Amino acid sequence: MILENKKDLKSFLDDFKTKDCIIIPIKEDTNKHPQQTGLSLLYFDFFGKEYVLPINHNESVNIDLPNLKSNTKKYTNNKNKLLHLLDLENVIDVNMIHYMKSGEPIDFEECETNAHSFLNMKYYKKTDVNTVIPILKHVDRCRRYTKILKDIIEKSGDYVNMSYNDEVSDNLLHIEKNGLMTTTGYVFSEYNLFTSTGRPSNRFGGINFAALNKKDGSRERFISRYKNGVLVEMDFDAYHLRLIADKIDYEFPQGSVHEHMAKFYGVGYEEAKGLSFQYLYGHIPQDVIEINPYFFKVDEYIRGLWNIYKNNDFIESDIYKRQIFKRNLKDMNANKLFNYTIQLMETENNMKALSALIPKLTKYETKLILYSYDSFLFDFNMSDGLDCLKEIKTTLEQEKYPVKVSWGINYHEMKDITERFK
Repeated sequence: MILENKKDLKSFLDDFKTKDCIIIPIKEDTNKHPQQTGLSLLYFDFFGKEYVLPINHNESVNIDLPNLKSNTKKYTNNKNKLLHLLDLENVIDVNMIHYMKSGEPIDFEECETNAHSFLNMKYYKKTDVNTVIPILKHVDRCRRYTKILKDIIEKSGDYVNMSYNDEVSDNLLHIEKNGLMTTTGYVFSEYNLFTSTGRPSNRFGGINFAALNKKDGSRERFISRYKNGVLVEMDFDAYHLRLIADKIDYEFPQGSVHEHMAKFYGVGYEEAKGLSFQYLYGHIPQDVIEINPYFFKVDEYIRGLWNIYKNNDFIESDIYKRQIFKRNLKDMNANKLFNYTIQLMETENNMKALSALIPKLTKYETKLILYSYDSFLFDFNMSDGLDCLKEIKTTLEQEKYPVKVSWGINYHEMKDITERFK
């Protein structure tokens, strides 16, 4: 049913408030970030009964978006893309369910219709092409999507990792919505959790936000949105070494981790730093195992993890209890498994920290605008004061992961100000 009047809308809302459904949003412009475009149509499948809600389409009478609050389950193919466009509760990402079981995202490539492919190619320079593609062609495409989603929902039963579906996904959505100001206006990032290690990638509009070059000046265009603002970056010191220390019950003394390690190697700070990361991500020589109690414990942990992997169907993450199945890991060895584990520890600990931090930021103008591996970038409004930065720093550190702080008028010219917090 394509909704055209109040009677149709009432019938739809009666179902929406009482029944679970699948929702597929259709943006006005497929190529734009959902923060920079609107909705053309909403497709709903109540597991047999279909509705199309036209919001901005040339072929129909458009309807004002109604209040879509309900406690029913709403399944979708990409939760964050939907929540950029709609304020909904109890949304379940079916792609996340599939990824948690298979280790890969759903392949939706076969869902494209000939009409979509032809019109998007013919009018690639035009905006809002979805508003002129015939509604029934959109319905055809949505039916192909829902066929895949229904099959996954049926096979998965009640299995949903709600920590990832809600907490992790919502943290990344929060950052995406804030956007980044540049010298030519706002740009928006898009995080992808569906990677082999679980560490999010982050790219949109031709920008790889997870790999912005520090040396070629490409970061210079990123500036504060506030007249009295600066960009502030906080990044963890010796993060992976400390994460593993926490896991193997090794206590570093106060001060620099790399200076502590240098005493075992008999070398300087920079060389010790290089050696420690070389051993952590690669082979640990036997003589290092014998002289360095940290790497003695790391070696024990790697061998124990490898035994668990060989003897069980999956390994499980510590914080969010994500199960990584043996069947989804290819060409695995002990060191490669350990590297996967480090990246998963990093991601989950960061998400735990963000779950504590994001609610605290609501009382400030300062915004979290980028997260990359072991660092966080904030658009800091100076009127929030130093107490704001102190609260952010303390929350991220969790009393055991020291954070370095730098700031600047743009993302290229950043000055270390960590000493101000001592």
